Amino acid sequence: MPEETKKTKLINSSIVGFILDIVKIAIITVLIVWPIHHFIFQPFLVRGISMEPTFENNDYLLIEEISYKFENPQRGDVIVFRSPRNPREYLIKRIIGLPNERVVIKDSNIYIYNQQYKYGLKLEENYLLPGMSTYGNIDIKLKPDEYYVLGDNREASLDSRSFGPIHRSEIVGRVWLRGWPLKRVGKFASPNYNNL
Repeated sequence: MPEETKKTKLINSSIVGFILDIVKIAIITVLIVWPIHHFIFQPFLVRGISMEPTFENNDYLLIEEISYKFENPQRGDVIVFRSPRNPREYLIKRIIGLPNERVVIKDSNIYIYNQQYKYGLKLEENYLLPGMSTYGNIDIKLKPDEYYVLGDNREASLDSRSFGPIHRSEIVGRVWLRGWPLKRVGKFASPNYNNL
């Protein structure tokens, strides 16, 4: 066999091997990365100031999607959900009211009425900036699959006070980790409401 034919076969087999390696990597990526991205974690970039000081404009977050398949969203969870007004738009807010509860906003305070607190209990929110007002005069009873959500920057947030409660099916997931900026990287935990 001539030397040139051997070199040509060797080059061809190297090219085929390289292409097969690329195909294998693509398949592994699809089988591993795609399900993680679509069913477990999803990136989210904060746009706007409605969640300040907790999250600021251009914070890069990881949204955890799987736990809500096994448990219900809780008060204090910061969630990403499809906007009730435009399902292509995603919003980030904090859950304040849970299904079947009555939420009352009066005199810049939030009161929760439920089985445990039939006469209502004022919600203590230590994550808000001092002096932050929760404007509005609202009294709403949530249905079994509805959540009441508010931004932490109450004076600059478009939330359930304007578009009403959100449906469970609109929730994508909860904030799990802040990945950017580097000085604020870390896992995010929901607050513990000692009085609820």
